[in-house]
Amino acid sequence: MSATNSVENTLKRATQQLQESGSDSPSLDAAVLLCHALDKPRSFLMTWPEKELSVQELAPFEALLARRLTGEPVAYIVGEREFWSLPLEVSPTTLIPRPDTERLVELALDKAFACDGDILDLGTGTGAIALALASEMPTRRVVGIDLMEEAQQLASRNAKRLAINNAEFLAGSWFEPLQAGTQFAVIVSNPPYIEENDPHLTQGDVRFEPLSALVAAEQGLADIRHITNNARQFLSNDGWLLFEHGYDQGLAVREIFTEMGYQDVETFQDYGHNDRVTLGRYTK
Repeated sequence: MSATNSVENTLKRATQQLQESGSDSPSLDAAVLLCHALDKPRSFLMTWPEKELSVQELAPFEALLARRLTGEPVAYIVGEREFWSLPLEVSPTTLIPRPDTERLVELALDKAFACDGDILDLGTGTGAIALALASEMPTRRVVGIDLMEEAQQLASRNAKRLAINNAEFLAGSWFEPLQAGTQFAVIVSNPPYIEENDPHLTQGDVRFEPLSALVAAEQGLADIRHITNNARQFLSNDGWLLFEHGYDQGLAVREIFTEMGYQDVETFQDYGHNDRVTLGRYTK
């Protein structure tokens, strides 16, 4: 068989194609897709670079590669994305978990470890934030809510798959599924916060993600304002509310918190040194 079908050469060809198509991580994309097609770990590619691939092995890889070349996110193609070292099932009904959101988890853990009480994740999607928090605090109850029933079911599957038993997921609009009087020590959310006419919506992976999980009215602040307002009745005394938001929304979000009576309001940057998380404490 021709050496052109070796693992190494197959990866090189795919990497070049992906680079030309505009992928930000062409070599990583090629490796992840080939591993998925072969059902092998990454170590296989490094251990057996000279291994010849059969036509039967190449065909599924070429099909996956063709999808990526159209811009479809790798996470949707393989159906999985790692977040907080947790392998999560993903689908086009939910946002793809991103590394920047781990900053929100870090800050939420910092507040949660300093107090007692349950934790709420609004707009939970895959359950990434809720499951990360639940995995670090196995004795605490974590509740995740999503508007889409498909997302609620997906998050529940992820919890079961990861054997995380202290997280539960409900379907409904923001606080709607909760009983009156329910209290949380910490409420976190990565809500829709992109403006409807933002040019980023037509670029990269975002093109394939659900608009309902991305876009909000009022310059992207409508859902943040709604949650900040209604969280006050569901936060325990001195409870914390934390949001992920856009890089240019820190000041606006701090103003919303302050208007609604929150204290100790502060914005934190992500790993790229952009404003990304704003938090505040509510005293009753």
